[in-house]
Amino acid sequence: MALTAPAESQKHLLSLADIDLAITRHQATVRGLVEALSIGTLEKAVEDIRARRHDAMVERDGIQAELSRAESDVSLVDARIAKDSERLAQTSSAKDAQGLEHELESLATRKSDLEDIELAIMERLDEATAAFGSLEEQLASAEGALGDAREQHSSQSQDLTEKIAQLNREREEVVASLPSDLVALYDRQRERYGIGASHLRARISSATGVALTESDLQTIRETPEDTVVMCPDSNAILVRTAESGL
Repeated sequence: MALTAPAESQKHLLSLADIDLAITRHQATVRGLVEALSIGTLEKAVEDIRARRHDAMVERDGIQAELSRAESDVSLVDARIAKDSERLAQTSSAKDAQGLEHELESLATRKSDLEDIELAIMERLDEATAAFGSLEEQLASAEGALGDAREQHSSQSQDLTEKIAQLNREREEVVASLPSDLVALYDRQRERYGIGASHLRARISSATGVALTESDLQTIRETPEDTVVMCPDSNAILVRTAESGL
């Protein structure tokens, strides 16, 4: 036996359908916020820059340690030069003086070579320090963008959650005013087919955007207004109003 419900109650199903559609859209928006705000992409960018910054820091610190060793080598040569120079100033032996002068010449060459190496290391350290500093700036920018996106996500999620809660309250009010068996049928069809109620307007079902056939329209014309009829295309409850064009 066909379900019956007051025509006015059936019309309220359209309000219920609008509410459900709004809830569904808001829920979809919430689920899509992470992608819409590019949070995943920003997180990956931050992770990538952090990894590159770590590598740059290791390289910079390694070069710094290399420079410290080079500076230590120069200091050792300077100390040896100072010691030999003092011995040369104090010796009275021509043979010892000749040996010390030869060693001082070798030490001077050694010091010059070490200073060249030290200068090259310093240049590499400057480049490594600049690269690390650039990555620090990039990381700060990326983390800032990620933080902003997360704040937007939190704010928009909260706003949408509040709207969904308000819509659910409105839905409860509408449902409370309708026959329970009508609501049960609406919910069942909506769960099965995605749409619970369709407005027949100008002979077109809003659920499908398709005009009903003359045969279907004639059947509907002959059906009492309190009898619930189903849309032949969408399987939703077909709501008849003054706009239906029957």
